Amino acid sequence: MATDTTTTGTHTPLGTPTKLSSRDKLVLFVLCAAQFMVALDFSVLNVALPTLGADLGMSQSGLQWAVTAFALPSGGFLLLFGRIGDLYGRRRLFLTGLALFGAASLLATFAWNPASFLTGRALQGLGAATIVPTGMSLLTTTFPEGPARDRALGISGTLLSLGFTVGMVAGGVLTDAFGWRSTMALLTLFAVLVLPLAPALLPESRTPDRPRLDVPGAFTVTGGLLALIYALSTAADHGFARPDVITTLIAGVLLLTTFAYVESRTTHPLVSLPMLRRRTVAWGNLGGLVTFSMMSTVVFVLTLYLQEILHLSSFETGLVFGVQGILSAVAGVYAPKVIGRIGARRTLIASLTGQAAFTATLLTLTTHTWSVWVATAAVSLASMCHLGAIISYGLTVTSGVPDEEQGLATGLVTSTQQVGITIGIPLLGVLATTSGDLMSGVHTVVGIDAAIALGAAVLVAVGLRSRRAGSGTVETEPLGAR
Repeated sequence: MATDTTTTGTHTPLGTPTKLSSRDKLVLFVLCAAQFMVALDFSVLNVALPTLGADLGMSQSGLQWAVTAFALPSGGFLLLFGRIGDLYGRRRLFLTGLALFGAASLLATFAWNPASFLTGRALQGLGAATIVPTGMSLLTTTFPEGPARDRALGISGTLLSLGFTVGMVAGGVLTDAFGWRSTMALLTLFAVLVLPLAPALLPESRTPDRPRLDVPGAFTVTGGLLALIYALSTAADHGFARPDVITTLIAGVLLLTTFAYVESRTTHPLVSLPMLRRRTVAWGNLGGLVTFSMMSTVVFVLTLYLQEILHLSSFETGLVFGVQGILSAVAGVYAPKVIGRIGARRTLIASLTGQAAFTATLLTLTTHTWSVWVATAAVSLASMCHLGAIISYGLTVTSGVPDEEQGLATGLVTSTQQVGITIGIPLLGVLATTSGDLMSGVHTVVGIDAAIALGAAVLVAVGLRSRRAGSGTVETEPLGAR
């Protein structure tokens, strides 16, 4: 079996069974700072959109593209760039993505019209699609499987969740104090701080035998993901009845179906179908898809509830999610310890069950102001479980995968993340806004949300059942191998 090789001198795998060295921590800082920067970009602009639209002369429908222009490339190119990193060098592609992201953020900061701003956002998305899978691959190939990787992924998952929450709070504060451009300037600053440190700290790694890139597979999966993300993003604002939503949704399904056919017949597939048949990959990604999609929906409907029903200000709403972020960070510290005791499989199942239970608590919300305390406690505890699910599903999917396929495995992990964040709101969130009574709509959404999370926990428990459950490991047999 081929293994990674280091092309920049000799390199000893970092990490020890019990603690991280000083160099480990510096490497982890660079990788996590880059992931945090990308997570920040998903939410930092949301509160600033009205101000941005007025300044650049963008219509209400045009503002959707401020989000979609980033979401399309960041989700659509993940698998492709993850595989290119495997073949031609993860460190090289990671540094390229950082430089592109920084330059794109600078362009967005000084945008003079809608076209220049949207160009910057699209290039940010391309940079993010490069940074995320290669950064995760560098993490999983740098830190050996076991306690060191568990801890590294725990910190990474915490900052991923925290970055999204911090972005919501920081976006409002920065926009009120300095204007919308400061949100893009913050991202530029992150890139400027991280980029000089990365070359000296990160080892190069790639698959030594460089097979040919699967161009038909790359075309069909990228086109399919782009079409799917566009359809779902547009449906979130305009519904599923629009012709362009229906057309691109059908195109996305057809392209992804074609992709599966192409992969089954090519010599060097972009996605190994045997990998997709691994129990850990299939069921782990299901857990990841559900935890991301259902949590993003909870955050969406809770924002509506706090502002439209309880009439909280943007700052007060930010404080609620600030508590959520703090407790998520606490969960990130302890989740790897829990995984070390009971294993990633059991942690994923327990986390999905906990997320479902605390989401169901939101069914007790009323129009009385005291419900803000219930909302704060419920969403914070659900987010703690959500963070546990993020870390354990990442560990589950990448467990037992050879180094030369880590870019592919982490590309699947991050694609699941992106698609999950994208599909939750259009599939469920619109029920809250289209029902006659918003309070009734919120209850409907959180009830369905909790039921889906619980159902996923049951499916993952059945799908990942293992004779070695007591060993703290997860099963890596292909589906149907019994």
